[in-house]
Amino acid sequence: MTTQPSKSLQTFPNPAVERDYHIHMQVPEFTCLCPLTGQPDFARFDFDIIPDKLCVELKSLKLYMWSYRNEGAFHEKVTNTIADDLVQAIAPRFLRVTARWYVRGGIYTNVVVEHRQPGWTPAPRVDLAQFEAAQPTAG
Repeated sequence: MTTQPSKSLQTFPNPAVERDYHIHMQVPEFTCLCPLTGQPDFARFDFDIIPDKLCVELKSLKLYMWSYRNEGAFHEKVTNTIADDLVQAIAPRFLRVTARWYVRGGIYTNVVVEHRQPGWTPAPRVDLAQFEAAQPTAG
């Protein structure tokens, strides 16, 4: 695999396609350029994925994110494009892309994009905190 920026997202088969499970990834050093001024924009991207048949390979995701370094893009556009490219590559059951853009002109911007596979409904959330509080303490 190359070590140059690339728009290609590599995939591999989901090893547990029979269940919903959550993949959380963080990209803390995303950069692109402001399309108006050419100055750098910095963001932290969080990816929350419930895969279906495919998962994204991490090194290809890193090279993909790196490919934006010299491109001009508005925050909203680049966040939606990244979400669209991931959906096209892996067709997940669920995807949330959260872009936390660092301050510019005194304003922080967060852009959140979600995708749900048609017909997919999440399982009910299990909250274990209620059980932890009910446990007796040793004395």
